[in-house]
Amino acid sequence: MLSPEKKQYQEIGEDLRAQIMQGLYPVGSRLPPERNIAETYGVSRTIVREALLMLELQGTVDIRQGSGVYVTRVPAENEAEEEAFFSSDIGPFEMLQARQLLESNIAAFAAKMATKADIDNLKRILEQEQRAIAMNDLSQDNCKMFHLVLAGASQNQMLLATVESIWRHLDSSPMWQQLRAHIDTRSYRLKWLGDLQTILAALRRRDVMGSWQAMWQHLENVKNSLLEQSDSDAPDFDGYLFESVPIFQGKLM
Repeated sequence: MLSPEKKQYQEIGEDLRAQIMQGLYPVGSRLPPERNIAETYGVSRTIVREALLMLELQGTVDIRQGSGVYVTRVPAENEAEEEAFFSSDIGPFEMLQARQLLESNIAAFAAKMATKADIDNLKRILEQEQRAIAMNDLSQDNCKMFHLVLAGASQNQMLLATVESIWRHLDSSPMWQQLRAHIDTRSYRLKWLGDLQTILAALRRRDVMGSWQAMWQHLENVKNSLLEQSDSDAPDFDGYLFESVPIFQGKLM
């Protein structure tokens, strides 16, 4: 049974670490697929992914795309400092879920409220990202800038402040940075660029539902890409936090 005092991913990560320390998984061996671990603990695959990221950051395992998760060392008996390091870190998929619920509705609202200057600024950001991808330039986070400018296009300072707060959590989260490192490639950047261009097109049409859908799908694509990194054994496993497109009686909530 999972402890109510700890986040689920921490509890599972600590249990897996204990199994490694007990010799169940020696150095060089492969952990069970994420699907199996999720079924064992009765949790979603996203929770398992966060637990494995915690172990990877601690140097205990190595997540290899298309191969699996391998034990790289046996942890010391007492690693309390590392446990404290993660105690205040919100899981990356939990943060992504919050973004998906919030930013989709912000995009819908911005479709009504955005000014010509807002649209022009978003267009310039995407043009800048196109050039950056061509030059393999990682000096600017244009995706982050796009999301913040879009939040500002709602003309609601509270919504903008909320999105800024979420991004501060992302920027300071070691688990999020570790997760993002697995997909910080040119092919993924091109994919996200296409998503953002779809969002901008909907905004320019003043298409409220289209803007909501485009943002929801973008963040769903991000989530699915992150989930794909280490579970090649179960490509069709549907252990997500929620469905791709929830229906709220045919309208936005």
